[in-house]
Amino acid sequence: MKPDDAPPHLLKLGWHASLELGYAVRGGRTVPVQRRHHGPLRVQKHFIDPAGACQHIVVHPPGGIAGGDRLRVDVALAGGADVLITSPGAAKWYDGFGHSAGQILNFELEAGSRLAWLPQETILYAGADVRLEMRARLHGDAGLLFGDVVCLGRPACAETFMRGAWRQLSEIERDDRLIWCEHTVLTAGTPLLTSPVGLAGRSTVGLLLWAGPPLPPEMHRSVLALETGGQAAASQLPDVWVARFAGDSAEEAQRWLRCARALIHPFTHGRPAHDPRIWAT
Repeated sequence: MKPDDAPPHLLKLGWHASLELGYAVRGGRTVPVQRRHHGPLRVQKHFIDPAGACQHIVVHPPGGIAGGDRLRVDVALAGGADVLITSPGAAKWYDGFGHSAGQILNFELEAGSRLAWLPQETILYAGADVRLEMRARLHGDAGLLFGDVVCLGRPACAETFMRGAWRQLSEIERDDRLIWCEHTVLTAGTPLLTSPVGLAGRSTVGLLLWAGPPLPPEMHRSVLALETGGQAAASQLPDVWVARFAGDSAEEAQRWLRCARALIHPFTHGRPAHDPRIWAT
């Protein structure tokens, strides 16, 4: 990019946006009780599924995140609330032209609540310099089901992640005790992108994490037995259950994670999984 083609100064500053969401139980159903936004972050009208859980779709109207942009989402669940939050389409993080962009997620879950954060995939274009953060504070027996699919580059148009950086931080606390901490730092050109101990040339990775009671062994084994077009594995750790996917297709990653969710949902939520209608469009 030539200096004369550089974005105007105001564009270099980026676009900051935030969204605060709160949920509580009213009349046996989970309903939104707080919704506050600043900048281009919104939620569509909520939907109550047959079990009384609340489904919300977070919308970022610009359709993509550029260098300098900052997004922040704060979600608070009162005791007993049951919420699923997703997105209408892929989050596209564009070439930052030397400017970083970021997203911060903060979850506060009171005892007896359940949050499923299951957005569509995150696509990092070549040149994107992105930092993604997720911090969750769980109280008592609150449960968190967290899904994440990240695509490095756009293989369909022969674009590899030859420039840029992906930094991701995930931390989960239960009653002020850290139970999960993971840091990811992948820069373009790092040997980890092609090494067998890294991504081994794969362009898409997926994560499904359950912070709650340990899964029954037979349920864990049923997830391991799922067919996949890439590579997948799962581990039951003392405080969290983690399933991972590595491949070259966002669609295959989402299919595998959603199949895994369907298998464990009767245990994590006490009922069969009910997919958001937006996933069928």
